Amino acid sequence: MRAVLEHVLRRLIVRGRLSIRWPDGKLTTLAGESGPEAFIEIRDQQTVRRIALNPAMALGEAYMDGGLVPVDCGIYDVIDVLLTNRSAEGSRQELLSLHEFTGWLLRRMAQFNPAGRARRNVAHHYDLNGRLYSLFLDRDRQYSCAYFPTGSETLEEAQAAKKRHIAAKLLLNRPDLEVLDIGSGWGGMALTLARDHGARVTGITLSREQLAEAQARAAAEGLSDRVSFELLDYRSLHRRFDRIVSVGMFEHVGVVHYREFFEVVKNCLAPDGVALLHAIGNRTGPCRTNPWLTKYIFPGGYCPALSEVLPAIEKAGLVTTDIEILRLHYAETVRHWRRRFAANRDTIAALYDERFCRMFEFYLSGSELTFRREGQMVFQIQLARDPTAVPLTRDYITETERSAVRSRAAV
Repeated sequence: MRAVLEHVLRRLIVRGRLSIRWPDGKLTTLAGESGPEAFIEIRDQQTVRRIALNPAMALGEAYMDGGLVPVDCGIYDVIDVLLTNRSAEGSRQELLSLHEFTGWLLRRMAQFNPAGRARRNVAHHYDLNGRLYSLFLDRDRQYSCAYFPTGSETLEEAQAAKKRHIAAKLLLNRPDLEVLDIGSGWGGMALTLARDHGARVTGITLSREQLAEAQARAAAEGLSDRVSFELLDYRSLHRRFDRIVSVGMFEHVGVVHYREFFEVVKNCLAPDGVALLHAIGNRTGPCRTNPWLTKYIFPGGYCPALSEVLPAIEKAGLVTTDIEILRLHYAETVRHWRRRFAANRDTIAALYDERFCRMFEFYLSGSELTFRREGQMVFQIQLARDPTAVPLTRDYITETERSAVRSRAAV
């Protein structure tokens, strides 16, 4: 199998350099044009065989299990070399393409997320030890793309800017607007909309861990009369709201449920209401989720192309009033998370173990690099039932954000 794997890698690497120390101690160096460099050691023949037969799954597993070890570099550098070459002109990757095709055929089945399965999928990732997330997220535990107006913001500043940006698009122009937060996480967005914008917010989540934390935060801030959190699937909603927001939840819906999701949004949105959807997408068109990510991090997860989302919006009878693409903002967000994770690695290893740490390192490194090297991006889609529900131009967004910053500074 070594000959097979070496053949595949020789055809893949056309930029940068990848050095490999094989189980027998021999060294192979594959090099192309100028680019990133990495050095790995593969410690046993079983790991060689697993990577050769199923690289998309086995590479992450081999790093987790210690069969693949970066030498004088980190797993970020290894993934950087591989992803840079996967999208490089002239790279040939027939085996990888075969696995992609097989995954494409099965992707709709993998994204079938009825209510019960959706709850189990959410619990897999979000019901981990709550302290874990406090060790690499910002203080508000925003587990979604931050917004970097200049690129020099701290993580806390960028996450606050993200919330201001979204609040501006929601047009919270009068007090006591009823707001629905679909996928409310640890409550940061809902609490911000209530505290800073005078809204009355209902947050729904499928994570018991997040629910308990969000409810405790609302009580601690004295906002329980303005914010409520419920353990509820979006399909169980039958109430009307003035505004609807969903941040970082749509990736868990599944392409087969998109029309159902947007029909719920329409039915729950007031006739003059405004909704804002913030989610990860793919700018290169429909794809499939990496199988390692599906197995270990986000079962049932999928980041769609806009060509898969907009038809469902249209069929639900909603009006798309604004679309904004955030390109490298998530790469910068994950860079902050990855560095904070590294700084707290010993504490996280004590909560879990070394294998868990390597799993998360692989996840964070791969996530950042898919935004830097491949087709992932974040989109914000503003929706309404009535096209006159929002102003004619986008000027109000910037004006509202600037006003919020001035008000905050004056406090």
